[in-house]
Amino acid sequence: MAERPTTSWRHGIAEEAAEIAAGTLVPECACMTGLFPEKPLRATDAVLDTFEGQLAGLDDAGDEQVFAVVERVVLALNAVDEAHEGSALETDEREELCDYIDQSLTEHGVALTARHGLGRYQLTDK
Repeated sequence: MAERPTTSWRHGIAEEAAEIAAGTLVPECACMTGLFPEKPLRATDAVLDTFEGQLAGLDDAGDEQVFAVVERVVLALNAVDEAHEGSALETDEREELCDYIDQSLTEHGVALTARHGLGRYQLTDK
């Protein structure tokens, strides 16, 4: 199963906290908590919960319906970013989310990027 980017981000936060506690990282050098505050992480997870809930019904869906689901998740993620002054999802995070969306679709039998000759990151361009 595709791993949510938020899981990876939270893992990085926990690793830094453990390194600080162990004395192998000085707090001034820790960046994960600043990059990934809890409120935008929770909001991103809520968007991904909705997206994942829609995946099961897509195995027989037409491309137009699948693209509509992708559009909704992208617009919802954009809204999360806007609600956090444009600092919740930078380029790297957006690429991880694109990868997650495509992997999740593929795992549910929807090879949208392959059918349309799109790169994984082009899936969300429209």
